[in-house]
Amino acid sequence: MSYRLEITTAVLLACAIGVGIWAANRKPREPELDFRASTYLSGPNGSKALHEILVGLGRLSERRRSALTALATERAHRPAILVLVDPIIDLGDDEIEQVVRYVRAGGAVLAVGDGGGVTSCAGWRTQQVRFGDSIGVRALETDAQLPATHRVLTVVPAKSNAARGSLQKLRKGADEDAPGPDLCATLAPFAADKVVVALNNRPAILRLRYRGGGTITLAADRRWFTNRAWRDTDVSVVLLPLLTPRAERPGRVTWDEYHQGFGFGNQGSFAGHTWSWLHSTPAGWAILQLIAVALAWLAMTSVRFGPALSVIERRRRSPLEHLEALGAGLESAGDADTAIQRLALGLRRRLSRAGHIGNGNLLPWLESLELAMRDPRGRAAVRRLHHLLTARDRDEQRVLLAAQAVEDVWEELRPRTTRNAS
Repeated sequence: MSYRLEITTAVLLACAIGVGIWAANRKPREPELDFRASTYLSGPNGSKALHEILVGLGRLSERRRSALTALATERAHRPAILVLVDPIIDLGDDEIEQVVRYVRAGGAVLAVGDGGGVTSCAGWRTQQVRFGDSIGVRALETDAQLPATHRVLTVVPAKSNAARGSLQKLRKGADEDAPGPDLCATLAPFAADKVVVALNNRPAILRLRYRGGGTITLAADRRWFTNRAWRDTDVSVVLLPLLTPRAERPGRVTWDEYHQGFGFGNQGSFAGHTWSWLHSTPAGWAILQLIAVALAWLAMTSVRFGPALSVIERRRRSPLEHLEALGAGLESAGDADTAIQRLALGLRRRLSRAGHIGNGNLLPWLESLELAMRDPRGRAAVRRLHHLLTARDRDEQRVLLAAQAVEDVWEELRPRTTRNAS
């Protein structure tokens, strides 16, 4: 018997398992030119470490992949701190409005860099120190040594702020009967606390406090919120308090990933997302390898390669061979008369329609059977059987001859199966 199919299947399965183990141990690579400060990215420019550190400290931290169009009205998933780490997509006017309402209701926002437009809405903007240059900083609330910053915060002139409000009104449409006032103009902080300042006394991190308990914390340099900075410097000592909810307003820290390009609507179809997961994760690679093995196994079992294998032909014994074997067995028992009588009784039982055997006197039945035979060959077989029953010689072949005679009679008189027989 050939075991080629089983051996090939086992080899393919071993190869699939090996590839799956290799893929599981392979470290996934991220694009080196991806500079998004996202908590989904573990590269030096990503911010995954910030989310994982908060989770490791037992803080409630989650990633948000939906728009901020219902931020102020949410109840079940209302964040304690909304973190906007220099998103690559600006917030829409309706989202800025929701952020303003959220802050006026007591919410806390941490806007890094431009903050998707939140920094300018609060009346500030970031400014480069000098092209390709940096400046030293000092923390006012801790003694931690911080790296130099490349950007600082400056106040937006009042004229620019007013012009921005007029531009927002034009975006809403000139057909509105009574357009409401610019909500950003209503953000008037009653206190501004400098957390980190540069050596030129410009703020690098600024906390704006509003009536109602809301706060907006502005951070100029996005590099302080990257995995590299948290690994190599002491910025975590200064930034962890900014990522800690106030005692009077506990809750979760929410990282905005929708405006980093990780929104649900930006991921394509379900099929595309599934295929991306399959070829970009170790578990997906293992599943693909197992599917390939299954397809190869189906292909090998459904198609025959080469000619059919020769097998031993097994033929059933004919009735005559069965009778000869029975006769030989009875003959070996040493009682030929009883053996011949049993063979004749079996013939009568098979020829009887009701299967009734009757008494043991077979001679009258054989005489009537001879008269009923139409074929001379059948009558000769009945006479031979009659002679073997009445003979008293010691011929060793009597039982075998009787078996052959019974088979000849049966072949002449047995019921024939027709085509329409059921």
